[in-house]
Amino acid sequence: MSQIYLDNAATTSVRSEVVEEMIKILTNDFGNPSSTYSIGRHTKALIESARKNIAKQFNVTASEIIFTSCGTEGNNWIIRSSVRDLGVKRIITTRMEHHCTLYSIKEMEKEYGTKIDYLNILPNSEIDYNQLEELLKEEQPTLISLMHVNNEVGTVLDLKRVAALAQQYHALFHSDTVQSVGKIEIPLDEIPVDFIVASAHKFHGPKGAGFVFIRKKNVLKPLIVGGEQEKGMRAGTEAPHQVVGMAKALELSYQDLNKDREKITELRDYCKSKLQETFEGIQFNGNGSTFYNVLNVRLPFSPEKAAMMLFQLDMKGIAVSRGSACQSGSQKPSHVLAEFLDENEIKKPSLRLSFGHENTKEEIDYLIDVLKGI
Repeated sequence: MSQIYLDNAATTSVRSEVVEEMIKILTNDFGNPSSTYSIGRHTKALIESARKNIAKQFNVTASEIIFTSCGTEGNNWIIRSSVRDLGVKRIITTRMEHHCTLYSIKEMEKEYGTKIDYLNILPNSEIDYNQLEELLKEEQPTLISLMHVNNEVGTVLDLKRVAALAQQYHALFHSDTVQSVGKIEIPLDEIPVDFIVASAHKFHGPKGAGFVFIRKKNVLKPLIVGGEQEKGMRAGTEAPHQVVGMAKALELSYQDLNKDREKITELRDYCKSKLQETFEGIQFNGNGSTFYNVLNVRLPFSPEKAAMMLFQLDMKGIAVSRGSACQSGSQKPSHVLAEFLDENEIKKPSLRLSFGHENTKEEIDYLIDVLKGI
């Protein structure tokens, strides 16, 4: 049975060109980048070339890109260092953030007594921008921490609007852009975000590789100490094959962006219309204009049928999820949906369908047929 993969918000396949690039480096460029002899210097040059290529996609300087292992590390580092090193006394966020952000913020509250203000979420799943501005009028050293694209429902934050507010009220602005990097243009020369975070496996690169953008004026201190790698910002021997693979994946994602975005949007819209035709009473979580590759569906199924739904889909070769892959073992209702659905609605089964350029309409048709059988 061939696998139908409709969970691209959890992770993506690695492009064949990326695999080839990584194998080449694993085979030929094994030198330690911190070594002074030629094979080490050559490996270091590969890493720095990758850094420049990534920076170019966002119109920033290479020195503002620091490599990490994943988005979780990046979010933890930025939040902790903002409080510990940049004097942040208050964080404005939402309860809809990824748990790596939510839990990092709670740690700052416990360890440093940082004040946490949670924004209200409107019924359409968007933040209350007016409340954000009112909170920013209370002058104190503040970090705004808001994700760009919600990983469960696809709600899109207006980055420009929040960045302008942050500038106006002298706050720092950190955005978890893990779900949007490689899938939408983020011109950081035009949008004054202070920090963004990316993870390669979300844009057809390898797992275990990520990066953060830290605007020059903000000097963070390391989360991991030891050697002088990454300009002294992150100790530990670099993984050249991961870094180069990530840069290649990002380059290809932006090179093919318009074509892939058009195809994926068409697939998402096709899936939505087929679901509406097939299931009376179906609803979609979010504001109706969510990110183009995510469709969070509330199905008119009984709790009994819902309990086995993911298992039945898996048995038919279809990979989908209820929400974040990091919470896949949890039986609790989604913390994201709980912010804008009432108690009755949240009890209904929800599926997150997330599409990639490899998906087809035939796969959508098969999904609909299997759901009809359930």
